[in-house]
Amino acid sequence: MSSPHAEAGTLPTKGSQDSLPAFAIDEKEGGDVIRIPQTAQAAYKGIFSPRRMQVIALGGSIGSGLFITTGRGLSTGGPGGFVFGYGFVAILVWCVLQLLTEMTIAFPVSGNLFEYADRWVDPALAFAAGFAEWLGWTAVCAAEATMFTVLINYWAEGSVHDAVWLSIFLVIVFGLFFLPSKAFAWFEYVTSLVKVVAFLTIFWSSVAIMAGGGPKGFVHTGETWRNSVVFKNGFAGIGQCMMLACWAYGDQVFIGIMGGEAFFPRLSMGRACKMVTGRMFVIYMMSIMWISLLVPSDDDRLYGSSGAAASPFIIAMQDAGITGLPHFLNGVIVVGVTAIACESIYIASRTLRSLAAQGLIPKFMATVDARGRPRWSLAVTSVVAVILTYINLSSGGVTIFTWFTSITSSSFFSVWIILVIVSWRFRAALKAQNDPLFDQIYAWKATCYYFTLGWLALGCALLTAACIYVGLYPVDGGGLSVESFFQYVLGLILILTSYVGYKVIFRTKIRDVKTVDLMSDRRPLSDDDIAELDAYYRQGIYRRFASYFTIW
Repeated sequence: MSSPHAEAGTLPTKGSQDSLPAFAIDEKEGGDVIRIPQTAQAAYKGIFSPRRMQVIALGGSIGSGLFITTGRGLSTGGPGGFVFGYGFVAILVWCVLQLLTEMTIAFPVSGNLFEYADRWVDPALAFAAGFAEWLGWTAVCAAEATMFTVLINYWAEGSVHDAVWLSIFLVIVFGLFFLPSKAFAWFEYVTSLVKVVAFLTIFWSSVAIMAGGGPKGFVHTGETWRNSVVFKNGFAGIGQCMMLACWAYGDQVFIGIMGGEAFFPRLSMGRACKMVTGRMFVIYMMSIMWISLLVPSDDDRLYGSSGAAASPFIIAMQDAGITGLPHFLNGVIVVGVTAIACESIYIASRTLRSLAAQGLIPKFMATVDARGRPRWSLAVTSVVAVILTYINLSSGGVTIFTWFTSITSSSFFSVWIILVIVSWRFRAALKAQNDPLFDQIYAWKATCYYFTLGWLALGCALLTAACIYVGLYPVDGGGLSVESFFQYVLGLILILTSYVGYKVIFRTKIRDVKTVDLMSDRRPLSDDDIAELDAYYRQGIYRRFASYFTIW
């Protein structure tokens, strides 16, 4: 991104008003229902300001994936496999963000990748990706509900039945969606701030412990690497860490979906792309490195404890003689899992609504009310999420739940494969139609596009191989079984089956890049937008950098 005029692309023509707006604001009050045309976003409201977007991008995915399940990755892959697996996925996430941001800024629609797949590739591919994403994120809500009960029982110690905590959790999550859509934006904004502040507290505590801080004063010099197997369980250990990383922060499509409901996608998405990249390499990867240096990979507490006690951060603090923080961290993670559950319902309902708006599932699911909520999509998603959540209370609930969470992990990186195809076809369509999209002022282009596209494709191939390998050779040493194999590859099979099945039943055809739609939902910059960007780029580089940390 060499200059502001070649950085991040959208504009057909300067100041043009010929294209459809990204969304229209309906000023009516009450419960009037608006029917949405397939190619318009008329009923969604702009609820994410640039400031909210950058804060959510920074803290949105911080939760149990960072604070607790990283311990499982360390114990499974050893320090070397742990750092490599999470680092490799972090690089792929950067590639995902580059490709996704390029398309989202130009075409800010809430359906995002799934609508792009329908428009530029094949409706069957859009259905497969959308269904997998919807089911995956719906299962995330159930996963976070389970974690919520574990965290609460850290204090309650089993004195109250789990069904009570699950019910309270669901009331909190779904209650938020009875409010206008802006309430969700504010909730995500505030909880992201809380998580970032908590993380900074824990991060600097870890730095102090490394240097000998704490009552015991022990200085860590890399003994956890020297005195253990660096790459534990070989390729299977690394593969397991990659899967856990995909679960923790792998799916960033939600940033694109939020971008479709942003006030100013060109500024919001461009900054969010950089903020998420910063989060990956500063928050996550620095944390991963500290964990590998502070906690031995063979520590029994990584598996044998519950709630915050299983967090490698807390284990490091306990070993340093620091007390009091476990309760603080437990409270923060409760906030984190609740926020991520809300994100999951938001993303799943928007995905389902997008499929309906494209005509891939019954049209009534595309209904959006006057407050900007996809009424029927939200209702269906909520019902399925409740069922998956309460399955955990049945005698076979744990087994069933594990299957659904496995679908989530593998479906997330499977969607990246579809992103590679969609992005490639998008560029091919621009070239075939001689579209000047990237020649316009303030056009946003992916950095090193062909390298980014190729690296993501190779990375997805490696993730697929790792997924199959871990299914064949489980790290628990139990040997090959049908259950363990399908547990890891079911997400891949689901997408492939959905694509082939939909294509055979409805006989869909691959779109011709010479005739695909490159105009609907295209958002040109207005004169006011250009003036705002001019003012932004007239600032010095240091002031622009400082603006990323303006959180209020």
